[in-house]
Amino acid sequence: MTDSFSGTPRFGRVLTAMATPFLPSGEVNYPVAEKLASHLVDHGTDTVVVCGTTGESPALTWDEEYALFKVVQQAVKGRAQVIAGTGSNSTAEAIEATEKAAKLGLDGSLQVVPYYNKPPQSGLRAHFQAIAQAVPDLPIMLYNVPGRTSCNLLPETVLQLAKIPNIVAIKEASGNLDQVSEISRLCQQQALFDFEIYSGDDSLTLPMLSVGAVGVVSVASHLVGDLLQEMVRAFETGKIKEAMALHLKLFPLFKVLFALTSPVPLKVALALQGWHVGNCRLPLCEGTPELEAAMKAQLTQLELLN
Repeated sequence: MTDSFSGTPRFGRVLTAMATPFLPSGEVNYPVAEKLASHLVDHGTDTVVVCGTTGESPALTWDEEYALFKVVQQAVKGRAQVIAGTGSNSTAEAIEATEKAAKLGLDGSLQVVPYYNKPPQSGLRAHFQAIAQAVPDLPIMLYNVPGRTSCNLLPETVLQLAKIPNIVAIKEASGNLDQVSEISRLCQQQALFDFEIYSGDDSLTLPMLSVGAVGVVSVASHLVGDLLQEMVRAFETGKIKEAMALHLKLFPLFKVLFALTSPVPLKVALALQGWHVGNCRLPLCEGTPELEAAMKAQLTQLELLN
């Protein structure tokens, strides 16, 4: 969080949760991953987040993830930052993966709230503290997405974690603006101005900017990264009507991108644009004809098809 918009956020304004391309055989398509990462940076992405939810991390092996970290790092070197999704519902496993990623010299780690085992807030605090202590020189972004984890990281817990030097940001995807406001209020109250909030939902980016967020970890930025940059910068410079006009222009795309479980709609969109990203790995499935038609209509409306 910044007490003014005079400075650039640590990870920039638009972070892309990058999709993982697959070959028809189901193996990771590393050459396309390299090209996609480079394309994202050419079109508005400040930081590439590798192996997050959009990257289908639950369906990847740790070896595949580590290989993706290296490929993307090489593809965007000197032009953008790279954050590695190395979270787990096992603290020991998260530490091992994060330590390995840290040795690559990446710019940060995305740490999701532990899923399925539903720890209490004290357990969440201990989990993230242990990871931060294991990699004291690596910046960590918390990732709160209770719709997927069945566990909500509460503002009071975020406040305690924000006091740890290398826990520097949160991707807030609870969909609850009151919760975002409370995180912002508590951190301002404690003068934790360097702790930054990022929207985890494209459609809530503009509302969240108004209560203290500095940017977005985006899915839509695969398609409209430049426009998202324009929207955030417009808000920063007080051009609120311009920012709102961009938000409303992109809003139907934001909604269709989550018409089915993400990243299924995104892969449909990328395929329509000519990207050979393949289908999602099971248990996620390919998009429906209805989804493809709706996506094609939105991409046509925004002049995003060749």
